Amino acid sequence: MKHTLSTIAVALTAIVGITAVVKTTASPSEPISVIKPAVITEPEKVELGKMLYFEPRLSISGFISCNSCHNLSLGGVDALPTSIGHEWQQGPINSPTVLNADFMLAQFWDGRAKDLKEQAAGPIANPMEMGYTHELAVDTVASMPAYVARFKDVYGTDEVNIDRITDAIATFEKTLVTPNSPFDQYLEGDKKAISEDAKAGYALFKDRGCVSCHNGPAVGGTMYMKMGLVKPFHTDNPSVGRKAVTGRDSDKFVFKVPTLRNIELTYPYFHDGSVWTMEEAVNTMSDIQLGRLFNEQETAQVVEFMKTLTGEQPQIVLPILPPSNANTPRPVPFK
Repeated sequence: MKHTLSTIAVALTAIVGITAVVKTTASPSEPISVIKPAVITEPEKVELGKMLYFEPRLSISGFISCNSCHNLSLGGVDALPTSIGHEWQQGPINSPTVLNADFMLAQFWDGRAKDLKEQAAGPIANPMEMGYTHELAVDTVASMPAYVARFKDVYGTDEVNIDRITDAIATFEKTLVTPNSPFDQYLEGDKKAISEDAKAGYALFKDRGCVSCHNGPAVGGTMYMKMGLVKPFHTDNPSVGRKAVTGRDSDKFVFKVPTLRNIELTYPYFHDGSVWTMEEAVNTMSDIQLGRLFNEQETAQVVEFMKTLTGEQPQIVLPILPPSNANTPRPVPFK
């Protein structure tokens, strides 16, 4: 039986008991909307946030920064199944891309942070990630006069606190968008911007119901969905998804739908990082979420479409960070 998009959408939400929360609506004629370039209205705050994003001294080891797990040279991920944290601890889940993250309805796979600012605070104090405390992070930043001067310029006073640190990081991260992908050019009227195979793949993507979950400007991130809706998803990963946040059994294995923007750069795929190729990812999702498989040609066409979602990557000039001094807490990289 051929399912329409609306039929699948109703069925999905009825089974899981959730609804989509869309931050930016798509155009009336297409379920996917164009990513626009970032408009920077607070350049000084963005620059401060960039410094803090690359600041390894926000970790107890003095080695791990936000960029360690969300590497802007690698599509905003670390290209590992699960991330490496303090003292070489294995993280519990795949690191999602920071690119276009502001389009998400929430942050982290389980949505436990409502926005980028709240997300930025988590890893600093997580013993498995950066292993620090917020208090020591503040003391570290406040010990360096060059940072204090920047905080005064941006916020009006020289007070350094975790609220301002995470606000600055989030402001920088909001600029990390990837506009002008071939598919965006196609949506804006250049029908030669993508190949015929990509067009066929997009038609399949819509016809089979993939856009029920992957829609909006980020082609995902607007809703939560059970991983393994039609068939179970078999994994050794211990993450239980939204259940860890809500405590509800109905939220077990329900995760935030990931963005497909720049998907060819953000391998390995899924919350457990178990799949390394787009072809396998496409057919796994088609099988366990929609109950049907693409044939070899269809798979190649869908993958060709998804590759057109790779946009212009942020061009980042690495910041020069201020030197530590006698008042700066010393790093503890080894016990």
